[in-house]
Amino acid sequence: MRELSDVDVVGVVGAGTMGNGIAQVAATAGYEVVMRDIEDEYVERGLDSVDDSLGRLASKGALDEEPAAIRDRIAGTTDLNDLADADVVVEAAAEEMDVKRDVFADLDEVTDGDVALATNTSTLSITTIASATDRAGDVIGLHFMNPVPIMDGVEVVVGERTADAVTEFAHAFAADLGKETWESDDKPGFVTNRILMPWINEGVRAFDEGVADKADIDRGMKLGTNVPMGPLELADHIGLDVVLDASETLHDELGDRYKPAYLVKRKVEAGDLGKKTGRGFYEYGDE
Repeated sequence: MRELSDVDVVGVVGAGTMGNGIAQVAATAGYEVVMRDIEDEYVERGLDSVDDSLGRLASKGALDEEPAAIRDRIAGTTDLNDLADADVVVEAAAEEMDVKRDVFADLDEVTDGDVALATNTSTLSITTIASATDRAGDVIGLHFMNPVPIMDGVEVVVGERTADAVTEFAHAFAADLGKETWESDDKPGFVTNRILMPWINEGVRAFDEGVADKADIDRGMKLGTNVPMGPLELADHIGLDVVLDASETLHDELGDRYKPAYLVKRKVEAGDLGKKTGRGFYEYGDE
């Protein structure tokens, strides 16, 4: 197992919202980053998102160096073999077990045997993902929160066979990226989504059943519990498709208390996914 002091290059699999955010914070922390996705257009879109995010942070005086210097530390690729020199890899591909297992089977072949392999999954079993490799002890969950450059937390999820040294490394690596960590066993939903998904779905049901209008539900939860966003606002921020996928996974694993709210399903079917599509429970401009 490599020590944190041995890490120079961070590999990221996936250039979407989570992947490019992870690449950005790693580059901001001084690491060289190789970000891989399956199509050139996805890679370019991810790099453009990093440019936009760095520009916004720079305009707020939130960076210690020029955005261009950070951006220059991120290389994009469609070739997984380009991660061969990575000292740690974080996977942020689609939230589908078959996809993640395929990625980890390939990473097992491409990377050195002393490289930690982390998955950014928010609900799927670390142990099942790790079983696609011959080195389950090196596999761990690093569940970053969205948006990655802004949110301070990372959930460290320990699989059945994750080595203690890898768990210690994961906490140290996240801290070096400027994040605070908490640890969860490899149980469905981990800490965050196990508690968060029922909260969001119950807020949606309260709105759908006429308990209060959406603004008062969100306002009541913010003022009554001191959270920064109410359940409907947060659902729009996360993405209603992501909420639905996570809720359905937990429903399959844990039963009816995790059943997705009907109105979430209806909005996803309509293509109203929240802020990323401009409409969810609320409507959004050009944010």
